[in-house]
Amino acid sequence: MFPWKELAKPKNISLLGLKETLEGGQSFTWSATDYGTWLGSFRSKLVELKLVIVALLVEIVKYADNFYKEGKKKHLPTQEDLNPNRRFVDNAVINSIRDDKDLMDKVGRVSGIWFKNDHDIIRKLFVELHKSETYTKYIDSDNTSTDFDKKFIVDIMNDFVLKNELVHHIFEERSIYWIDDLPFLATIIFGNIKDDKSLNPDGAFKDSSDKDFALKLFRNTINNNEDYEQIIVKFARNWEIDRIAKMDQLFLKMAFAEILSIPELPVKVSMNEYIEIAKYYSTDKSKLFVNGLLDNFVKTYTREGKIKKTGRGLV
Repeated sequence: MFPWKELAKPKNISLLGLKETLEGGQSFTWSATDYGTWLGSFRSKLVELKLVIVALLVEIVKYADNFYKEGKKKHLPTQEDLNPNRRFVDNAVINSIRDDKDLMDKVGRVSGIWFKNDHDIIRKLFVELHKSETYTKYIDSDNTSTDFDKKFIVDIMNDFVLKNELVHHIFEERSIYWIDDLPFLATIIFGNIKDDKSLNPDGAFKDSSDKDFALKLFRNTINNNEDYEQIIVKFARNWEIDRIAKMDQLFLKMAFAEILSIPELPVKVSMNEYIEIAKYYSTDKSKLFVNGLLDNFVKTYTREGKIKKTGRGLV
């Protein structure tokens, strides 16, 4: 369903932020405060992006509502102008957002991003949506179920709004990382809608175990940076560390951390994950390089008994 679902791989870790932290090949010893600061910063950025996405939907609906009202004021209004189909404005998902006063207060604080330029983005998005077959089928349908309302909102956000190049441009003006975070946030938002959960941001993680996983992976990668760099040198075969792309080094170090420190996660899952991430976030040849090095690393460390797996990790 989601055009970017393949990109939603990085386990909620800000890859570019972690790359900057590891830049220079240094070894770090982080305190609990340092980890908390990083996590808080990461959470706040994702919360802002989620609110900005919800604000975009809210502003499109506001424009639609005003569009219907202005139609009635025309000098020679049509029957459709006088009796507009307001199904979009009265959509069940939209009503649930309006009824959440705390969410609407937060949305109001960030909605200005859509009006700080001359792009006229809200009008353009509504015009494109209004003339679409998706919109026409929705307002003309006899299906009045809440599930149908949910599907419509997910479909228009997925197919019209979040794929729009102008929307991406505005995101990039705000933060160079938001386009990378968009697949992850879109998946969460669509999941919230389908599961009747509030769109009010409650954090960057699904639950405490998700948060624990992210922190464990982050800590292990940072604190074992030098050791993991030596593993890369050992298995890189005639490649000097300076010749290996920084992003490839980061993916390999995270893969080592995940394979060696998280016993309940199968080795194959970790390998496939970082091979796919390398394909999207690094060079054209990165997938093959990361694949080959991880394969040699896993075979050697398994033979030497250095990879310990339990439970589901044995699969």
